[in-house]
Amino acid sequence: MILELNQQAVEGPVPGIRRPDGPEPAGMSAQTFPLSRRLAAEALGTLLLLATVVGSGIMADGLTDDTALALLANTLATGAILVVLITVLGPISGAHFNPVVSLVFALRRELPAASVPAYIAAQILGGIAGTMLAHGMFALPLLQASDTIRSGGAQWLAEVTATFGLVFVILSGIRFRADAVAWLVGLYITAAYWFTASTSFANPAVAIARSLTHTFSGIRPIDLPGFIVAEVVGALLAMMLAGWLLMDARNPDTLTETEPTP
Repeated sequence: MILELNQQAVEGPVPGIRRPDGPEPAGMSAQTFPLSRRLAAEALGTLLLLATVVGSGIMADGLTDDTALALLANTLATGAILVVLITVLGPISGAHFNPVVSLVFALRRELPAASVPAYIAAQILGGIAGTMLAHGMFALPLLQASDTIRSGGAQWLAEVTATFGLVFVILSGIRFRADAVAWLVGLYITAAYWFTASTSFANPAVAIARSLTHTFSGIRPIDLPGFIVAEVVGALLAMMLAGWLLMDARNPDTLTETEPTP
């Protein structure tokens, strides 16, 4: 879902990152990975993410009638797999697994614009394959249409909030603690599952894939446009705030010289 940690691997240093002392964090490798391998990593990561989200939802729903307990199980599995996937695939593709994250890095000129359509296609196809894999493991029809209603102003506001927080955590984490971004993202999503009314999709590829499961984690296909628009809005708001708050255009050595002294 998540971050452009591999900019040194593709296009040189990431603007604004100051490396911590000690070994390079995951995703900061100097090795170059061609586009084909980056797309494979994005597809694989999104596949495993959706297999976890959908599969853990099916498992939890089958083991308990307690909705809160089922959501907790779904939450913990999702947060855990994000940490793993970002750590192991971040050095290859940046571990976005999320079209709005790729869009934000393209707008920040940290991902070539020409790569964005391919990244998004890999993420969406990987997500759909992950949903199908989860269904196959639980002997369900591979593709289903969800009838879970997720619509209305409160749900859309929740998705704006969830996606805003996710993108802001990624950008600020890369700026100050690149070695911790996998944990920051996993922990944020774990929390956002519970403080947002929508359970924090925060990802158009995830939303599309979850519209194809008539299980615990589903969303009606008709509700997708509202979610996707809300996610794009949240991501753009986070990008704008981060650009100002983190002073991306400034030299990190002069961060204290921000405004004139009266």
